[in-house]
Amino acid sequence: MTDAKPPARRLMHLRWDLDKTYLQTNFDTVKDLVKTFLQKPEDKTAVVGAQALLRALLDPADRDNRRVTFISGSPRQMRRVLMKKLELDGVEPDMFILKPNLENLLRGRIRAIRGQVGYKLKSLLLSHMSAEQVDEYLFGDDAEQDAFIYSLYADILSGRVDAVRMAAILQTCKVYRHDVDEIMVHHAKLAGSGDVVRRIFIHLDRRSPLDRFAAYGGRVVAIYNYFQVAVLLFDAGILPAPPLLDVLAAMEAAGYTPERVANSVQDLMRRGFVQAPAIRKLTEALRSFGASSFAHKFEDVVTSMDHLQRSPPPWPEEINYLGLYHEARWRRQQQRLLGIRLLD
Repeated sequence: MTDAKPPARRLMHLRWDLDKTYLQTNFDTVKDLVKTFLQKPEDKTAVVGAQALLRALLDPADRDNRRVTFISGSPRQMRRVLMKKLELDGVEPDMFILKPNLENLLRGRIRAIRGQVGYKLKSLLLSHMSAEQVDEYLFGDDAEQDAFIYSLYADILSGRVDAVRMAAILQTCKVYRHDVDEIMVHHAKLAGSGDVVRRIFIHLDRRSPLDRFAAYGGRVVAIYNYFQVAVLLFDAGILPAPPLLDVLAAMEAAGYTPERVANSVQDLMRRGFVQAPAIRKLTEALRSFGASSFAHKFEDVVTSMDHLQRSPPPWPEEINYLGLYHEARWRRQQQRLLGIRLLD
């Protein structure tokens, strides 16, 4: 008689961008970049609710099965300051990848300094953690190309992007040949390894129009604040009520009123990402923990939208990455013509 095989370990891998996703960062001008570079760790501020949410997801009771990887476009010279900031926030990353901007500059790779596709996609593939069962949740923002890059990464793993299409996308995105070669090596190893990306959350730092993300389907959720993420993870059974209340408390401390938070819940319901029964369950949890003012507003939201039954957006079968890249490139060119400075 042989011993029973132990159950497969379920690993949760959280992939976070840093600037404008976890940290409130302004880098629209050279002056902003210099100010950001010179900031001390204690002067850097997390996006409202991000710290509470990430600490809750890195539950110490289950930390062995939780991983967090930060992939940031910030230069490697900022590692000490950024690591100290995360330490002050009580967040310990398992991997922390920063951009080799000085190396790119010295090698004359100017496109790589500004571009994100080659750098972030390669970093995502390189830091992919294999496990028998793994769930990945990716967090980015609308200041760069995170929805594009994260979705492409997810479709590589799920086997929806073959080598020929992959090479065409990288060429169109003007990725340097050396990076293309490395990405294609990772693609050969990981393509079709598993449909493991459960959600992609895009923080709307620039308040981009929601229809800009429609082509990515329901896997990508554009969010205005991190309580919206907490609600979706609560509905999925990933985040219990007490830490969800920690996120709510952080938002209340930052000036979010019950009405404003209720509007965020209503937004999710209107887009079909969450249904009335989940909000009723959330309302009961809030009331049981004494957050009655918020619970009352959530009840009003459910009552006002009981007539509305919207299905969530379908998950994508196939994404036209080349079309999306050209569309984004045209949009950036138009913004530059209007005098809007961009670094992405």
